[in-house]
Amino acid sequence: MKRNYHVFLSFRGTDVRQGFLSHLYAALDQKGIYTFVDSEELRKGEEISLALIRAIEESHVAIIVFSEHYASSRWCLEELLKIMECKEKNGLKVFPMFYKVEPREVREGRDSYKRAMDNHESKLGKDSEKVKRWKKALSKAGSLSGWELNDRDERDEAELIQSIVKELSICLRPRSLSVAKHPVGLESQVQKLISLSESAGSDVLMIGLWGPGGIGKTTIAKALYNAIQKQFWGSSFLAQVREKSNQSGGLVSLQNRLLSGILHHKELTVYDVDGGISLIQERLCCKKVLLVLDDVDDMDQLNALAGKGDWFGEGSRIIVTSRDRHLLTSHDKNYVYQVKTLEDNEARYLFGQHAFTNSNKVEIRRDLIDGALHYAGGLPLALEVLGSFLRERKEPEWESTLHKLSKIPESKIDRVLKISFDGLDEKEREIFLDIACFFKGKSIKDIQEVLDSCDFDTTIGIEILIERSLIKNEWGYLQMHDLVQLMGRNIVKQECRDDPRKRSRLWLLEDVQNILYEDMVMDAVEAIVLNLCTPEKMTISPGAFANMKSLRILILRKVHISSQGPVRLPKELRWLEWPNPPDLEFVPDLKKLVRLHFKNSNIKQLGGNCQNFICLKSIEFLDCKSLASVPDLSSAPLLESIYLLRCKSLVEVHQSIGDLDKLKHLTMAECSNLRIFPNTLNTKSLQMLRLNDCFKLEKCPDILGKMEHLEYFDLRGTAIKEVPASIENLVSVKTIDLGFCKNLTRLPSNIHKLKNLESLYLSCCSNLAKFPKNLEDSIDLDADLFSSLKWLDLQDCDLSEAEFLENASSCPKLRHLDLANNKFTHLPTCFNKYDH
Repeated sequence: MKRNYHVFLSFRGTDVRQGFLSHLYAALDQKGIYTFVDSEELRKGEEISLALIRAIEESHVAIIVFSEHYASSRWCLEELLKIMECKEKNGLKVFPMFYKVEPREVREGRDSYKRAMDNHESKLGKDSEKVKRWKKALSKAGSLSGWELNDRDERDEAELIQSIVKELSICLRPRSLSVAKHPVGLESQVQKLISLSESAGSDVLMIGLWGPGGIGKTTIAKALYNAIQKQFWGSSFLAQVREKSNQSGGLVSLQNRLLSGILHHKELTVYDVDGGISLIQERLCCKKVLLVLDDVDDMDQLNALAGKGDWFGEGSRIIVTSRDRHLLTSHDKNYVYQVKTLEDNEARYLFGQHAFTNSNKVEIRRDLIDGALHYAGGLPLALEVLGSFLRERKEPEWESTLHKLSKIPESKIDRVLKISFDGLDEKEREIFLDIACFFKGKSIKDIQEVLDSCDFDTTIGIEILIERSLIKNEWGYLQMHDLVQLMGRNIVKQECRDDPRKRSRLWLLEDVQNILYEDMVMDAVEAIVLNLCTPEKMTISPGAFANMKSLRILILRKVHISSQGPVRLPKELRWLEWPNPPDLEFVPDLKKLVRLHFKNSNIKQLGGNCQNFICLKSIEFLDCKSLASVPDLSSAPLLESIYLLRCKSLVEVHQSIGDLDKLKHLTMAECSNLRIFPNTLNTKSLQMLRLNDCFKLEKCPDILGKMEHLEYFDLRGTAIKEVPASIENLVSVKTIDLGFCKNLTRLPSNIHKLKNLESLYLSCCSNLAKFPKNLEDSIDLDADLFSSLKWLDLQDCDLSEAEFLENASSCPKLRHLDLANNKFTHLPTCFNKYDH
């Protein structure tokens, strides 16, 4: 079914339309969540209109806002019936919002809901079938999990709305999986499995997909998942189970992913495997779910994730892919399906799609094509990789490649993959090995940042690897077949099988532990990346990293390291990402460092260390509670991002920050003791400034010269007293947030000149008292004032008049105006001009 809306909102307009609902709609709209809110024109008569029926059917999610008078409306009750019908038949996700009513009032028909039903019965008859259906729908909807807001709730509406938006954003993530660019031979196999699923009816069916690596098990599982997922209450596709489960805490992490994928609006946390098993059984035993476990190789994985069919509700389908037939037949599987290699004509077609392009005029002998097909053996992965490798090559190169393939004493698939790797140039091999060892499944943007810091031409390198079918771009993330990854990692292991100190890349905890305790030279090591699921402790030598003369990447997540002295860092280091680091010693000539990321560090000041960071582009310090100052950074001219969050001891930031030409993002948020900040900003590249919740910051910086790129300006919750007139230089700003600036007494009159400003937040500026008028001597009378402003929040500002809105040309695009809790004695007459 086509889904035209993300969310359908069902509500009683008289209760919530002007307050809670409008705020919720605006927040959803800001996040790009397309929401259907009906107009009063659609609510004529007592029967639900066809337009509303279509809107409900074409929505992914329905939110029912149960308020005091919701059940008094026959219209709302008919809407509710349709929503619950679509929930049962079409898989519509339904979440109740209990707005100043208790869930039991709705569920059990108490208080205002009892009075409403009694009133309907008095008009339609006590035995009315319609009333009975309404009561049943209310009981079912009232039993669902959702959100509550009542007068006793400590959360305010804004906080609740942000929580709703966050959960819906997760719920509405694209669920369709990327299958294959050329889905050859797929349809017939998937159709067999769909028929098998349909024939099982309400039984719980567990299907095993069996075959060798590269044959297309995952591709078939993805296509099947896409084809049938909408038939289920919830679904989850757990990819790379073998790989993930071998990581520390891997099975627990997979159990968490399974539950969050299906019960995405639930806040459940698994702490151990046994607890996860209990939670899966308890929460899913009555749910019709679709679960795919991809690449399983151990019975413990199956027992932890899908032990028995009775873990899941009637009609559930559990799909497991594995290379181990015995594993599938030993488990409680109803059916094992052997995935077939491609037929000759299918293999020839798929190979041709990769080996030949429309612009390729090279003629290749049929016997050479047949030879390539022979070595690929009908395996889709081998056909893709070999075809991509041979594309645009001439016959002598084909002959040479086939000769090499005949000499490699490995399986057909291994031969093909190794040939493709050997055909890369040196830099492309380095990029490939980094991705295979560390960055599979990561975003392309993040990978490019890391590898660009190592002087690789990453953009072109990734394009070549994609062209060779060694990696794939899936929704902005890089993926590779596990056999391709295994080949890459084996290449690194073969550099020295017995001694990890002589390998270029390290990614296993045990290998890293074995080498870091010793103080020995390790020139071969170029990169160490540990990304653990659960925290691990480790003791290292202070000079362990300094002895790695070639180390360029160091990423240590969830590794708590102790040392007998400050840990020294090597001068070749480009990328340092280390939450919870010990004391560190920066060598004076650490000139190649591009990124510096700490979390929960005890570092007190950067001191003179930054004077030599001439390549540094990014500084990120999170919860570094001892950091007291940011020094002169003028000798770090390439800085693009400074992100300091919750650095509670930070008092002073050097003036040089305000003069960094390439700085794009400047965040120093929740630094509660920050007092001294640059008096002026001359950062022409700046796109975002966030100083929110720096409670002791009293001065807003002057803006020197026009800032063409800055769109977000946030000083919310600071102690500033005024905003300088130079704010007019923020010519591209779209959002200004000055909410909760309780010392703010005035705004400059020229703030009206900000032609691109869309949102202005000034809530709880209790000393503002007066919003600036549109002064004739400072404003072009022929120009619209606040010409792009859509959202203006002035609640709790102690205002008594709204003359600033009276000008005929003021705020022509305004959509939301909040003047709550001010001192108005009458509504501004300007309201009449706003018809939107």
